[in-house]
Amino acid sequence: MDQGFVVVVSKHSVNATVERLQAILAAKGLTLFTVIDHSGEAERAGLKMRPTKLVVFGSPRAGTPPMVASPTLAIDLPLKALVWEDTDGQVWISWNSPEYLQQRHGIPDELLKNIAGAGALLKQAAD
Repeated sequence: MDQGFVVVVSKHSVNATVERLQAILAAKGLTLFTVIDHSGEAERAGLKMRPTKLVVFGSPRAGTPPMVASPTLAIDLPLKALVWEDTDGQVWISWNSPEYLQQRHGIPDELLKNIAGAGALLKQAAD
């Protein structure tokens, strides 16, 4: 973890990692709010960027109580996972650690569990 980020290597391409994550989210009943294709938008603007997608997801049932307790948390929720390829072609998944979000927004200890489980799902998508 560096500066509040968790970063794990993916065994799959950016597209395959995002597809795996979407399937996992659906199986767990989580809401997929959107996928932002940063590299695709860059290409449409005539620019080059390595494959990079941001997956925005969550659960209103789980996310609302921590936001009620710590309203500024709403700037960081729904949760986000950045799936990106580095200059060597390695794919990574990055996300904000729950501990970072807790420190940043003062989330009560008893509500941290509401957002902490996402890391296991993201690691599963990378395997």
